[in-house]
Amino acid sequence: MHADRLRLLAAFALALWMILPTIPLVVWSVARGWRYPDLLPQGWSLKAWSFALSGKSGVLESLALTTGIASAVTVLAALIGVPAGRALGLYRFRGKGLVTLFLLAPAVLPGIAIAFGLHGVFLRLGLAGTVTGVMLAHLIPVLPYMTLVMAAVFSRFDPDIEAQARLLGATPWQTFRCVTLPAILPGLMTAALFAFLVSWSQYVLTLAIGGGRVQTLPLVLFSFAGAGRNDITAAIALLYILPGLAVLILTARQVTGRGAALSGGLRQWPR
Repeated sequence: MHADRLRLLAAFALALWMILPTIPLVVWSVARGWRYPDLLPQGWSLKAWSFALSGKSGVLESLALTTGIASAVTVLAALIGVPAGRALGLYRFRGKGLVTLFLLAPAVLPGIAIAFGLHGVFLRLGLAGTVTGVMLAHLIPVLPYMTLVMAAVFSRFDPDIEAQARLLGATPWQTFRCVTLPAILPGLMTAALFAFLVSWSQYVLTLAIGGGRVQTLPLVLFSFAGAGRNDITAAIALLYILPGLAVLILTARQVTGRGAALSGGLRQWPR
């Protein structure tokens, strides 16, 4: 009972920590004039929300585009990062440390240096100013998170259970679906969450590679912030955090779920 209370208190503290920074945004989004040293705005208005949700603002189109890019980048990162993480987590091979260092490089190097370096390459390849180019550029900061998280997951994975499943007649696909995937799913969901949020928040890479043609939500947000429209900026910022919050809520059960995923997977395996 004591542990349950502590867990509930920790969850409440975390929720409060996440909600508090959004309170000024909520007030700004419905404020009509809010100047220092006034504690509250001089008036209230929904004009900022009306504009942000209208077709002429382009916010909803940017929201859909950003969600699509982040989702596609997450899937591509998983297709590359899961086998790469398996190799790094399960096997010893020459140059493993160098590969790990190479994966960490995008997280260490300045983002603007990577952006300008990629821009010249993508111009020659005809990928600059395209959604495809932006997606490929996002893979660079996203892949280290996906691969290294999966490497940590596979370092605790016992491949003998796959061999046992194959000896019992399971096909490679059945082995992956009913044995491997349930065992790595919490880690995969964690890696996917990181991948989605990293891609979702990219500004410099999107601006450099997209060239202003690919208008994701961070670009729209910064453009209104630079114009001094605090009310519209606050409304867009609230929309900006919603998909990440939704992904966090949807994956929380898998990431923090109890029980043996492996045993659940084995029960699902057709005999």
